[in-house]
Amino acid sequence: MGNGAAGEGVAGTPARGAVRDALAQAGLLLGFAVRAGGATVRVLARRRLSVRELLEQSWFLAVVTTVPALLVTIPLGVVVALNVGSMAGQLGAEGYGGAVVAFVIVAQASPLVCALMISGVGGSAMCADLGARTIREEVDAMEVMGVPAMERFVVPRILAAVVVTGLLACLVMAVGIGASFAFQVTVLGDSPGSFLGTLTQFSRVEDFLVAEVKAVAFAVLAALVSCFKGLTARGGPSGVGDAVNEAVVLSFILVFLANTVLTELYAALVPARGAY
Repeated sequence: MGNGAAGEGVAGTPARGAVRDALAQAGLLLGFAVRAGGATVRVLARRRLSVRELLEQSWFLAVVTTVPALLVTIPLGVVVALNVGSMAGQLGAEGYGGAVVAFVIVAQASPLVCALMISGVGGSAMCADLGARTIREEVDAMEVMGVPAMERFVVPRILAAVVVTGLLACLVMAVGIGASFAFQVTVLGDSPGSFLGTLTQFSRVEDFLVAEVKAVAFAVLAALVSCFKGLTARGGPSGVGDAVNEAVVLSFILVFLANTVLTELYAALVPARGAY
């Protein structure tokens, strides 16, 4: 019995250590987010924002995320239209394609596609860049010279992620709706007026605004995690690689949690529109 207790204690120690590490990382990330928020306010209030860094980061994120996002969105719109057409035909509700597009593409797919792009593509690049600067001690050198790393590196990247993701969400919504509309009208033979009628009947301006809010929130989460992991990278190049992997996984987890919370809040605060 003593051996069993000892074995349980040995087995439980790594689990407890993992939990402690996770809680410690969560606390450090929360503190980093608070400092980043304060730095953003200071930079904007004192007009000390590095515009060149902001433009460079915005251009980089736009280049690496736009084409992959559209390549994901077009087949997504086709798949939504195909599934909607098939199911609607079985249920005798062929005219509700536009409503489903409003629910799926506008409310859920567009911000999530942008989040996955900004986390998996843009965020990993940000983390790798800052991680390389950290292990080369460039960040420490700038801090010694009186240049805060938070204001010089983190704030421009967060703002760039917000700007690019907000614009990308608009583009993804337009392309997704257009692809679904074109497929349903040209391939499935549905009525364009019926599609657009149900789209306008069941969608609201609030739906598009909430999609933008989601995209911006996801961009902030992804940028914060990527910058945090990059600036705390240790252990040389292998440590940078580990930081990038951790940043991508953690960003995805936080994005899906945030999406669940925002979706439930929106459904509770704003009543549904239209009647089936």
